[in-house]
Amino acid sequence: MQLPLQLRFALSIIAVCLSVQGQPPQTDKGMPPRSTPGDYQAHAQAGAVTLGAEFLGHAIPTPQGPLSTEDYVVVETGLFGASGAPFKLSADDFSLRINSKKPLPSQPYGLVIQNVKDPEWQPPTPVPSKSKGGVSAGRDPNEPPPLPPKVPIEIQRAMAQRVQKASLPAGDRVLPQAGLLFFEYHGKTQSIKSIELIYAGPAGKATLTLQP
Repeated sequence: MQLPLQLRFALSIIAVCLSVQGQPPQTDKGMPPRSTPGDYQAHAQAGAVTLGAEFLGHAIPTPQGPLSTEDYVVVETGLFGASGAPFKLSADDFSLRINSKKPLPSQPYGLVIQNVKDPEWQPPTPVPSKSKGGVSAGRDPNEPPPLPPKVPIEIQRAMAQRVQKASLPAGDRVLPQAGLLFFEYHGKTQSIKSIELIYAGPAGKATLTLQP
């Protein structure tokens, strides 16, 4: 029995997530923090910690090249404090208010990778079918449209690893730290008039006004 397309896609994404989680931890660091909080679009103080942040729209920057997502917007953030000071990081401490509406909670990278695209990946060019006379035959209008090309599992895995590595790390860390935050938003960035990144965590509270 052939599984529906949506179910097959969901199962493939689950397999990618499990393969990433099952791999040994990376020894190299993720996204490096910028030199100072002032190097970000906005910065604010929360207790002894200074936060910097910049709105990136639907783009996901990674050291291997840019990725993109249509269903999420991305904020790069950095946290600074006393050099070597331990601090508990969690993406759950952040939310994003767009156009003065209800704040959107931060989403885990595992959900984001279902919608990630690599602009450098191009599907293989299909071989045109030929008629008996050797002339290319057009698609039968009565046939259903072809399915979108499937991204190879190794490409999906590589993209998942890149998103995971660029995400804001979690747990007890030594400052400074930096990474990406993801918020579900299906609209176009051109319709965004105001953005506020809200932090409420161990350091205290802060609101950073970002530029669309």
